[in-house]
Amino acid sequence: MKRAERSAAVLSLLLLPALQSPSGAAANTAGAFVRSLGTASRTLPSDAKAHGSLGPVLTVGKGGTIFGFDIDQHGSDGLLAFENSSDNRAEVDTFDQTTAKITKRVATLKNSQNDFVMEGIFSDDVGLVDEEIVGSSGFVTAEDYNVLNPVTGGAFTGTWTPPIALERVEGYAENQTTSTSILFAIELTNNDVPDLLVSDIAAGTFAPVIHLNANDFALGAQPQVAQDAVLDDAVLATSPDFGEVGGTTPPLIELINLSSGKITKFNGFNNGPVGAGFVNGLAVDSNTHIACTTTELNASVEFYDLKKRAGITVSLPNTNTNDQIAAGWSVAVDQVNKLFLVTQPFDSVTGTGSAIYAYDEKGKLVESIHGFTFSFPGLALNPSARIGYVSIESDNSSGPKLNQLQEFSY
Repeated sequence: MKRAERSAAVLSLLLLPALQSPSGAAANTAGAFVRSLGTASRTLPSDAKAHGSLGPVLTVGKGGTIFGFDIDQHGSDGLLAFENSSDNRAEVDTFDQTTAKITKRVATLKNSQNDFVMEGIFSDDVGLVDEEIVGSSGFVTAEDYNVLNPVTGGAFTGTWTPPIALERVEGYAENQTTSTSILFAIELTNNDVPDLLVSDIAAGTFAPVIHLNANDFALGAQPQVAQDAVLDDAVLATSPDFGEVGGTTPPLIELINLSSGKITKFNGFNNGPVGAGFVNGLAVDSNTHIACTTTELNASVEFYDLKKRAGITVSLPNTNTNDQIAAGWSVAVDQVNKLFLVTQPFDSVTGTGSAIYAYDEKGKLVESIHGFTFSFPGLALNPSARIGYVSIESDNSSGPKLNQLQEFSY
């Protein structure tokens, strides 16, 4: 999950009507070619099940915008942050995964320019929330990170201070198994230089900061971060050509061993008439060392064996490598059942709404869930319960609002 979903979500309000139009091409964030899905009949592949179901919906209220959420993979709690423009309020809440109900208000800001951003839930139900402090100039002047240890306590219990001042966390590697957490960040006062922060968040301790190549991992390259906790590797996927349409530079997969500092790189797939474009999502199964990505321009899902540095690529249902409009977005891993779940903002099977697909680690589609409405969604799973949450949009008189979380089973 990544902070970029926050800005992308706002952008999606402008893009969604164009992206869902079946009648022609539309522009996207990269200014890339988009192919219409047309009106041909589309059916679910015969070897894929469709028994997943949608559950309750959590709504944060009129005018609300959710700025990050996550759920505990070993419990029933969740954590979210949101801003409500209707009453100029920012809030952090805990919620119950089963009922999709808010259980406790953790913190509130009223009549303030500051915002809360939920950065993630980590090992032992430790939560991390950023309060962005906005100065009189209207720019962020400080990033104050608050810890909930545990989230079920419903209160800030301490602070977390990166070793570099004004370090903004832009994404984190989903890992609720070990105390070593990896976060992708940029240095706001140093030309947004990209870094990896390796930290025990509960203890507030840090390993030496890993400075990343500023060309390969600039925000404009849309870098993704994951973690192989068994191999002790940070896993990154990025688009060095900034998602160029027709680009000949393939996505880059980079492994950084946290113990030795050794860096291993290999090229990802660049399939399709206009190439892969951006890497939209990344997740890693630490037990099998399989990584899964989605790419923007070709509606493809890629599976890489990180030890062999090789893999396969498959197309999302009823698509080809020219179907940018049907591209997948976020990816989450279920390490218990050895599945990768992939979100698809434009459902290429039904032709309406959005979908989530479950793949096994060999790239076989095993389940399909339809009926969602999202464009650039966050995605979080509780593998033991086989449930998940995805950020969705509600409609009102002023257009879609990014103020809901949809529970689903798979």
